[in-house]
Amino acid sequence: MPKLSAYDRRKFRTRNRVRRAAKGKPRLSVFRSLKHIYAQIIDDEKGVTLAASSTLVVKATGRKTDQAREVGRDLARRALAKGITEVVFDRGPYKYHGRVKALAEGAREGGLKF
Repeated sequence: MPKLSAYDRRKFRTRNRVRRAAKGKPRLSVFRSLKHIYAQIIDDEKGVTLAASSTLVVKATGRKTDQAREVGRDLARRALAKGITEVVFDRGPYKYHGRVKALAEGAREGGLKF
């Protein structure tokens, strides 16, 4: 088995903690690239994406943190339309800071609980 990078170790460590704490709730997963931010709500038991949003879909303008907050609100709107109110937040290998934190706050403003 090949040695994992520090990035992969952080990602798996966070994801395993989140999955243990989930107890049947869907997982809000975040991916951050240099230009965009992506978020999706995943049902790990079925392996299905329930709702997704990104800066490519929202077409928000302004600072990246403002765009991330808007993505969080859009994702919450899509999730509530499908009857999803509670999720567990999976920040992946990223610190809960900056764009990741803004996305989480936007999702909370939109009505998601986690």
